[in-house]
Amino acid sequence: MTVVVKVGGARAVDPEGALADVATLVEDGEDIVVVHGGSTAVDDTLERMGIEPEYVETPSGVVGRFTDEETMEVFEMVFGHLNTQLVAGLQSQGVDAAGLNGVDGKLLAGPRKSAVRVLDDGKRKIKRGDHSGSIKQVNDELLYTLLDDGYTPVAGPPMAGKDDGEWIPVNTDADRSAAAIAGALDATLVLLTDVEGVYADPDDPATLIESVETSEDWTSLEAAAEGFMERKIMATEEALKGGAPEVVVTDANADEPISAALEGTGTHVYQTAIDTEDHS
Repeated sequence: MTVVVKVGGARAVDPEGALADVATLVEDGEDIVVVHGGSTAVDDTLERMGIEPEYVETPSGVVGRFTDEETMEVFEMVFGHLNTQLVAGLQSQGVDAAGLNGVDGKLLAGPRKSAVRVLDDGKRKIKRGDHSGSIKQVNDELLYTLLDDGYTPVAGPPMAGKDDGEWIPVNTDADRSAAAIAGALDATLVLLTDVEGVYADPDDPATLIESVETSEDWTSLEAAAEGFMERKIMATEEALKGGAPEVVVTDANADEPISAALEGTGTHVYQTAIDTEDHS
């Protein structure tokens, strides 16, 4: 079984337990691909530099980062640092980890989006100068080559964005990057975050949604997802439509969080819950 693990970038997430768990699973013969975020670290770095992070809301209500040229340079620097730290952490656990980003070997590739539609004071506008992209291709052969040679890939944004015939690094969401990779590898996706899973009542951990198997379950899950969890549910749908058999949203800070998720903790979402007929 191949498992794609997305390690969150939230301040409340400590990756140490997840890395130790990856080491255990690799030693047991599992193929693991680690995907990391780092948006919080990007914001912290921008603020230290006196730059205000910019977020925009799309007409559909999704809030995301606007990445101008200066922010993109910071993004590359911060994500490169985080990737190196995770690789070193895994190597300290005895894992032969190999770090790469979405530009390496065009692991994650697609068109650059230089202009985005945004809501500004209730009005729809076009905002230009963005450095973001939509993942259309995953170089799964590169990942299989690393896995077959005994390496544990550690991947993250940026992705390779095609812009007027040129390839440039552009921003893309880490959850959706993990979803694209899990779909391409037909792998189980474990999304590690700072809560136990998706709650029917976002303020009440006792309302954890444990299993999502039917379209009715899926409708309830979407209704329950608020804030940062909306993007994780979007990534969940993309992973399942791409070919992942199962997605688990679970607590990164639990004991052996990945192993526990594979054994039943967290919110488990199955392919049977969504219509996979329209995936590309």
